[in-house]
Amino acid sequence: MSTTDRTDNRTEATAHVRARDRTRDQPQSQMRVYVYGIGRDDGTLAPLAGAGGGVDGHDVRLVAEGGLVALVSDVPAAAFGEEPLRRRLDHLPGLEELARAHHAVVDAAFARTAVLPLRLATVYSDVEGVTGMLLAHRGGFTDMLTWLDGHIELGVKVFVDPAASPPAPEHRAAHGSGPTSPGRAYLQQRRRQRRGTEDLYRAAEEVRGQVTRAVLETARASVAHRTQQGELSGERGMNVANHAYLVPANAEARFRAEVEAAGSGVAGVRVEVTGPWAPYSFASPVTEGGEGGTAPR
Repeated sequence: MSTTDRTDNRTEATAHVRARDRTRDQPQSQMRVYVYGIGRDDGTLAPLAGAGGGVDGHDVRLVAEGGLVALVSDVPAAAFGEEPLRRRLDHLPGLEELARAHHAVVDAAFARTAVLPLRLATVYSDVEGVTGMLLAHRGGFTDMLTWLDGHIELGVKVFVDPAASPPAPEHRAAHGSGPTSPGRAYLQQRRRQRRGTEDLYRAAEEVRGQVTRAVLETARASVAHRTQQGELSGERGMNVANHAYLVPANAEARFRAEVEAAGSGVAGVRVEVTGPWAPYSFASPVTEGGEGGTAPR
């Protein structure tokens, strides 16, 4: 690690300590409670309390009620009220920073036990709102934690890359026919390109169906997400399928092999498996009372 890197790290750590110190000095009326996720109150998540890796460097703590715990951080209302949050979520760098911190806390919890991740930017006015949420949905949360125990989330994305596909065959002019005009040749070329693209998308849909059938017995559940385009996909080509699967942790290698076997060998179509992740797509705790909230995907 270079001297510059060490200096940057010390500067960042100092900024986080100052942020926590300012938070402690704030009157309770100027504070909000940011919630990351929910787990069982069995001591497994206790080591995470006091860690400073929460949003904007704020400490993580546990709020317990009804046999459950919520992973939370006390945050200033000036930065996490409804309007400041909306502005931050509309600003890509601010959104990315918030998402990284949120997911880091959830991942640390998920590495220890089953956890229900809450939606990104779920904020309550006070601790009473959090404990009320835990009590109101205690039965559903407990059942969901039992259902998710021992499972991971894996993503499957199908991409179409027209540049990688073979061109549609060019039909020769019939014997005896005259030369083709430049205008007609151009139209014929466009029709061939269109046919090639249509064939490619049909092939991608067939691959998607093959993958779905191949993992039917391995995956416990699946969710179809909106496809990701532009900066969100971070990949070359067009994302035409974006599915999440709930898979037993001990069946991850089998799942990946099934997807690879079903999705390989089609020019211009690429299949990618992502994860493992905490089960964001399969944990949908009710969070009434939260001031913010957006899906992490």
